Amino acid sequence: MRRPHIRSVAVAVAVATAATGLAGTAFARPAPSTAHKAAEGVRTAARTAPVVNAARAAAVAHADASGVGTGDELRVQDVMFDPEGGRHVRFQRAHSGMPVLGGDLVVHLDRQLAYTGVTTAAGQSVQATASDARITPRQAAAKAADAAEGDAGTAELVVDARDGETALAYQVTVTGSALDGASGTRTVVVDAVTGEVRSNTPDADEFVSPRLRKALRARGETVAPATSAPSTPSLLAGITSGASGYPATARGTGKTLFVGSVPLTTTQTSRGHFQLKDPTRYNTETRDAKGKYTESFGGGTAITGTGNVWGNGSTSNRNSAAADAQYGITKTLDFYKKTFNRSGIANNGKAARAMVHWGRGVGNAFWDPACGCMLYGDGDDMITKPLVVLDVTGHELTHGVVDATAKLEPTYVDRDGNQYGEPGSLNESLADIFGSNVEFFADNAKNPPNYLLGEKLGLRQKFLRRLDHPSLDKLEGTVDYWSKATYDTEVHAGSGVSSHAYYLLAEGSGKKQIGGVSYDSPTYDGGAVKGIGRAKATAVFYRALTRYMVSTTDFHDARVATLNAARDLYGATSTEYRTVDRAWAAVNVKAANTPANR
Repeated sequence: MRRPHIRSVAVAVAVATAATGLAGTAFARPAPSTAHKAAEGVRTAARTAPVVNAARAAAVAHADASGVGTGDELRVQDVMFDPEGGRHVRFQRAHSGMPVLGGDLVVHLDRQLAYTGVTTAAGQSVQATASDARITPRQAAAKAADAAEGDAGTAELVVDARDGETALAYQVTVTGSALDGASGTRTVVVDAVTGEVRSNTPDADEFVSPRLRKALRARGETVAPATSAPSTPSLLAGITSGASGYPATARGTGKTLFVGSVPLTTTQTSRGHFQLKDPTRYNTETRDAKGKYTESFGGGTAITGTGNVWGNGSTSNRNSAAADAQYGITKTLDFYKKTFNRSGIANNGKAARAMVHWGRGVGNAFWDPACGCMLYGDGDDMITKPLVVLDVTGHELTHGVVDATAKLEPTYVDRDGNQYGEPGSLNESLADIFGSNVEFFADNAKNPPNYLLGEKLGLRQKFLRRLDHPSLDKLEGTVDYWSKATYDTEVHAGSGVSSHAYYLLAEGSGKKQIGGVSYDSPTYDGGAVKGIGRAKATAVFYRALTRYMVSTTDFHDARVATLNAARDLYGATSTEYRTVDRAWAAVNVKAANTPANR
């Protein structure tokens, strides 16, 4: 559900070259040698330096649009090259050395590096001086600890430019928060002048929100995911080893809880010994937390064995959940790699990681930015099995992709940890959209792809959320269309607006059967929408996320972002461009009803 505020301002440049279509499965190449990495780094710097310099100059020259002013510094987060010729540089703003919350922006250039526009989270200039602080870091830490009911770390000065304001503030990470139970880490922002708590936000991305848990209890319903019996292994265990010996790439089998027997690429560490680590996908690995609440991947225990068969299809073998997790993560990586040429969750060629059996009595799954990994509990009195389901993993890892790109933030969080506001709703929607795409990419017979989320959870309504007709989700009260009330809607409920727009863009309105599932997607105005296909719709939304969305992007901003993406990919006079506009109008998001004050 959520990402932390800025914890680090030293951000490396990453180059993202995006493909526009959907493709089939293939493995990523093994990690390059140190010498190759060094040479590639030199080539990357030579290629990106002129783009970054031009983007910085453009941001200053167009200060009325970018908000960049005296005392500001632009720190590079990402440099993107479009095949069509566009160049985009994502920056994080700092002011007098202090990170600016809501200070992210993307400068857009053409092939000749001429300025074409800017997307900003907070377009205003900022004015703040560290000497204006009236409370000390120690006092701010104490206020943060009290607000989050946990242990405060060091308070760091920031400029809070969110919500159109500018305020000197302290940012504090609080661990062991009693407000969040097992997940327990919060980012608290305290006004450095008044001592007021400006925001108090959980850092972990929980799949099961506090609001959903409350709704389940009220209905007397438990989540009992239906597992699949293991099938005959589709790929026999084997090894691929060169003269260099070990470690070597090996082929194994996962006997999972939810998708039957699946092939897993593992690491052979010595003769007859294997580890659940995939050397063909950046050494992506699943570990066993063994009941600990650690947010350090090093605190997990490596999963090893002698037979290269992982699990038995039942919770009686603790490696069954690990096999599901590893399969889901590698399929998610493959989806992003083959669809968008994205190398890893953060597009930095680094491993994706998971820990199963995390904590005790934890009925949830998390994307944890502190760990940079997935965390899966074993279940509790309400969630009876580990949530290592394919679309749950695709959903949660997509939060990691959003963390590495737009960093979409909720606008506020209540004391129970429920989040509100359109940027947070858009974050949840993108996680659902790309999570369902992971299912389509995997095309696993035991987990048939569809536009439903959580269909294997065993809920009475047969799914958790759905993209074609979101309001059929009665548990979370998901909405079909935008209204002014959407700003104050819990993020999972609000996610229906953009999820519905995506489905209409991909498949169109009305009744249809897709993969054995019946859909009937309505529209706000009663008019028809003819879809452009899932491949094109997904390309548009990914381009919009990575190039044109920032931390404060709301639904009307998302409409503009996807129109820009469709223009880039297909042209401003194309059917695709017109259908993007029509899909948003069909969920009541139009230029004409854009709120004047957001």
